[in-house]
Amino acid sequence: MNSVPATDPRVLSGMRPTGRLHLGHYHGVLKNWVRLQNRYECFFCVADLHALTTQYEEPDVIRESVWEMVIDWLAAGVDPKAARLFIQSRIAEHSELHLLLSMITPLGWLERMPTYKDQQERLKEKDLATYGFLGYPVLQTADILVYKATLVPVGEDQVPHVEMSRELARRFNHLYGREPGFEEKAEAAVRTLGKKNARLYRELRRRFQERGDRQALEEARALLDARQNLTLGDRERLYGYLEGRSRILLPEPRALLTPAARVPGLDGRKMSKSYHNTIGLRDEPETVAQRIRTMPTDPARVRRTDPGDPDKCPVWRFHEVYSDDKIREWVRHGCRSAAIGCLDCKQPVIDAVVAEVKGFRERAKPFQDDLGLVRGIIAEGTESARDVARQTLEEVREAMGLVYR
Repeated sequence: MNSVPATDPRVLSGMRPTGRLHLGHYHGVLKNWVRLQNRYECFFCVADLHALTTQYEEPDVIRESVWEMVIDWLAAGVDPKAARLFIQSRIAEHSELHLLLSMITPLGWLERMPTYKDQQERLKEKDLATYGFLGYPVLQTADILVYKATLVPVGEDQVPHVEMSRELARRFNHLYGREPGFEEKAEAAVRTLGKKNARLYRELRRRFQERGDRQALEEARALLDARQNLTLGDRERLYGYLEGRSRILLPEPRALLTPAARVPGLDGRKMSKSYHNTIGLRDEPETVAQRIRTMPTDPARVRRTDPGDPDKCPVWRFHEVYSDDKIREWVRHGCRSAAIGCLDCKQPVIDAVVAEVKGFRERAKPFQDDLGLVRGIIAEGTESARDVARQTLEEVREAMGLVYR
């Protein structure tokens, strides 16, 4: 197998193209992507195949949403020079790895996923009794493992999917990670660490395997992480040798939970297109102002003179995201004492959100005016991502006996 130089930890994340993005997407996902792209090697995916798992009857929605979504990414600060931006279906290796992983995925693993029944209940109007919907976690696993991504930024509800990706990677490595002459190759890799580090690696390996010393395991992993001159193949062998296993072909990813401001919908529920309670990233200022002015408030405030409780008001959650301490204190005191009315309370939120949306509109305009530029960004990112995915599939095919000479 060919080896490629080791890289920094990789991040894989994606979004389904099902319509224009809203403030919930920005504060929940995109702001985090902008931070991550400056710290890690990032792959950001237009997950159009995933969109088909629930919207297979609405291909026009997906087709029309792809470019609008990418424009929103770029307007939010996602930088194609710092991250690879690509369309999932344009890289056939995603689908091939999904198929190959499905061969070793126990059916029970898919049926026990908490989101499987939850989504079916929430989307009762759709026929989701399909293989594609049941196999969604395997496709998500393929998205991650095809780039050997080790970090996956997700919300808490998606953690079970990442855990399943870990289990599938572990199962694949157990079944197919037996490399001829593995120990000899691993020992040769140890020698490339240099005398001092090789001696330390062997001592830490002995402590872990003989005594189950988890601290020794972590120290040995850190030692390998710090060695930038290791090839990817040798790094995988040394990880497997350390833990008493064979070569780790597909590294186990882990969920990256990053605190993010949660912007509620206009009705206090989660902001979602299905609830019709969103503010779009590029909505007109007049539309934004009107939607916020008509937001429900604390039901106890029937009259202007009735005191209220900010904790029971959806508008307060917007203040938690957009207002400074001084304004929040003004709202707390004014609401509870009835010194201000609900429209007074909403105005600082209106001003802040209108300013934010105005910035999105301005940054998006160059891309809206030149869609060819956007298509070029995606073409370049797709080609670059495909090179990485192709390397992984070559190794997977060989490990599974699908290379014939």
